[in-house]
Amino acid sequence: MKVFKFGGASISTIERIQNVAAIMQSFPKQKILIIISAMGKTTNALEKVAEAFYAGKKEEALQLFHQVKENHLNTLKYLISVNWQQAENQLKDFFTEVEWLLHDKPVREYDYYYDQIVCCGELLSTAIVSNYLNETGIKNTWLDVRDIFRTDDNFRDAAIDWNFTQQKVTEDILPLFETNDIIITQGFIGATDENESTTLGREGSDYSAAVFANLLDAEDQTIWKDVEGVMNADPKQFADAKFIEQLSYAEVIEMAFYGAQVIHPKTIKPLQNKSIPLHVRCFLKPILPGTIISNKPVHNLPPIIVVKENQALIQFTSKDFSFVEGKPIDFLHGLFDEIKIQPNLTQNTAITIFCCLDDRTDKIEKLAIAAGELFDVQIQKGLTLLTVRHYNKEIVEELTANKIELLSQKTKDTMQILVASPAQ
Repeated sequence: MKVFKFGGASISTIERIQNVAAIMQSFPKQKILIIISAMGKTTNALEKVAEAFYAGKKEEALQLFHQVKENHLNTLKYLISVNWQQAENQLKDFFTEVEWLLHDKPVREYDYYYDQIVCCGELLSTAIVSNYLNETGIKNTWLDVRDIFRTDDNFRDAAIDWNFTQQKVTEDILPLFETNDIIITQGFIGATDENESTTLGREGSDYSAAVFANLLDAEDQTIWKDVEGVMNADPKQFADAKFIEQLSYAEVIEMAFYGAQVIHPKTIKPLQNKSIPLHVRCFLKPILPGTIISNKPVHNLPPIIVVKENQALIQFTSKDFSFVEGKPIDFLHGLFDEIKIQPNLTQNTAITIFCCLDDRTDKIEKLAIAAGELFDVQIQKGLTLLTVRHYNKEIVEELTANKIELLSQKTKDTMQILVASPAQ
């Protein structure tokens, strides 16, 4: 049993969807569960739909969603001929789910509507790929993962009910593999016990695949990407990024914790628990072996660079000049839990706590207002957090050249620096 995950870039065009079929033909008569993300920039497009809807801009939301519909119907038209009507009807069912909501008015929090709208992307992409593979002779069964993954109602970052989900995998998926070699389903999404759609956090499809790999006791998991494998930096930002042949689970967990986008932060643990190897391979050059991530320790790694932009630095200063250690810090951590936001870097002096966070405006504002009863609060935005694993002096100097350093921390293996551009 294998688990494959194809990300949005791997199915962003008609040619790339056809390439998925070519990859699958190289694994004949093998039991494979395939997780597929939303196509290309669909998630971003659906986020704009959710934002317009929540802002009360009904017509704008409907128009934005119409563009999403047309993009998927056009893709379907070029891929499916024999069973086109059946495939179109499946897409229309998903369109109706969203349009029914868009004709209503928001009465709940934004995160709830985000999940109901954005989950559509994965449903549409998997339906298209499943129908195309069937039409080309690669027989497969399509499943709605919302019938399998039970989660809590922490919308946009839902937690999986492992016991219930294991039961559904055992009862619904394993029997399918007795008569099917390939099952296609969605990453990133699940559902509550009231059948409300949930998402598992941005880039959560890798995690979905890892959960399935764990519950199916898969021999391995493969993530198909548009790069040779895991690189020591984002090749879109660093032209000299280096390919890494092997990594340990521990190293990847560290990379993910600091924000490396190649592997979702929650992906590794389900695999590590059962020593399931993770392969990161290139869908553009499937002949390449890619990166293998396993329990095996790896030494002499190059500096690994993670860049997180759109950061905010919040400065919490004690109003009465009392020390912030103790109750003030406990109070602040309570707010983090309540608002569901986590600092990427923290530091404190006698009377001030500095926190670097992802700049999610709604949550930052809630945090600042709530903390205002105890602290004077100052916010600086538009910052960049640099993290370097296995750093050296040269790489740190190169990364911080012409930057203003606002905050820094380092251990033996890792250095983090929060920087601003000189104009700020």
